[in-house]
Amino acid sequence: MFRALILTLLTMVTLPVYADQKVPTNQAQISLSFAPLVKQAAPAVVNIYAKRIVQTQTRSSPFASDPFFRDFFGDLAPTRPQVQNSLGSGVILSGDGYVVSNYHVVGQATDIRVVLKDRREFAAEVVLGDEASDLAILRLKDAEDLPFLALRDSNTVEVGELVLAIGNPFGVGQTVSSGIISGLARSGKVTGSARGYFMQTDAPINPGNSGGALIGMDGTLIGVNTAILTRSGGSNGIGFAIPAAMVEQFITQARAGLAQFQRPWAGMGGQTVDADLAGSLGLDRSGGMAITQLQEGSPFGEVGLGVGDVIVAANGFEVNSPSEMLYYMTIAGIGADIEVTAVRDGKSRDYAVAMIGPPELPPRAEITLGEDEILPFLQLANVNPAVLSEFQLPILPEGVVVLDTGRLGARLGLQLGDLLREINGIEINSPMDARAALKDARRSVSMVVERGGQLVLLRFRI
Repeated sequence: MFRALILTLLTMVTLPVYADQKVPTNQAQISLSFAPLVKQAAPAVVNIYAKRIVQTQTRSSPFASDPFFRDFFGDLAPTRPQVQNSLGSGVILSGDGYVVSNYHVVGQATDIRVVLKDRREFAAEVVLGDEASDLAILRLKDAEDLPFLALRDSNTVEVGELVLAIGNPFGVGQTVSSGIISGLARSGKVTGSARGYFMQTDAPINPGNSGGALIGMDGTLIGVNTAILTRSGGSNGIGFAIPAAMVEQFITQARAGLAQFQRPWAGMGGQTVDADLAGSLGLDRSGGMAITQLQEGSPFGEVGLGVGDVIVAANGFEVNSPSEMLYYMTIAGIGADIEVTAVRDGKSRDYAVAMIGPPELPPRAEITLGEDEILPFLQLANVNPAVLSEFQLPILPEGVVVLDTGRLGARLGLQLGDLLREINGIEINSPMDARAALKDARRSVSMVVERGGQLVLLRFRI
């Protein structure tokens, strides 16, 4: 009997036990395996293959390596079209085929193919994209009843939470990596064109993970993997994701049929309050964003805020930089109000600020030069808040902006967003000033433009 009991116990130890696998519901269950969570979330993460046509130089210009001569003579090297392929990931946000990815993966693409985990393939098109945020919304053609991930409130995410990154690194196929949220409120420019407000994670993120999902332990999407900070080209434990709250604004505007992402207009400039600035403002510690500029009609100025005031919170969350302020404005959306806490003369006060779109005042007064004029089809407009927002120009510039370089402008050195300051020594204050100055030009044209805060001289012969 004793021998039979021993054999029974050995059988129980050696034979595998097959239990029903369920999605973990507490920390103890999660510590055993991520498999049920992956099984639930992975079908909503897709691989994206995109093609775009780019113009490449057929030969090098002798002035290409010198910034001065490149701006002076322009890019005169001939170009030819070339197909450029990109590989990335995306996340399905709805059963009818809306997908979020990074702009640098699908922006300007002419052909986009999306492959699901179950190997189904769909053609897709970008319905809303924004290079500055590095986000884009795709719509899959003829898609229905797809698996998708729900969005989580980004304000509930905490440092130390367990997360999974799901994507297609290096094109090897769908891959899952685990880590934690390492930091919040990482603001500024991280890499490429992405600017703003990010979550930091140590979950390995590599090329091809861009646009993939960063999910929490409840299976919801908390961020879109966007970039890594690396010297070697691989993941070194510092990855960045765009919070789901920003994604929510994109999908809302895409469903509303907007062709361009709309941000609320602040009409103000600001800077982070460091220890030196805090002392000059009479504050006992660093922190907050000091208002340094206010445009006429700014919603912040309309409620009584002024230059020198220090904004310390928005909707109850700390604000320590202009990027953080813009983030909280953006996720609130146009038409909402946000509660701003500001400090003036050592006293704190709350303000309810309406989120409005950038106004078209003064009017753009757009003009397009004719085919028989010096710079055919050059398109110009007055600078106003809407133009500033569209071209992401510094606050408070005045003058005339280049909306389209036309047939010859790009070859002569003009760029979109350039501010025209002078033509042949004549100050330019309106699009009609520019047209008149070009019309009066004789054998040569000398143009002074402001680009990135710097003055650039362009010269060419007629």
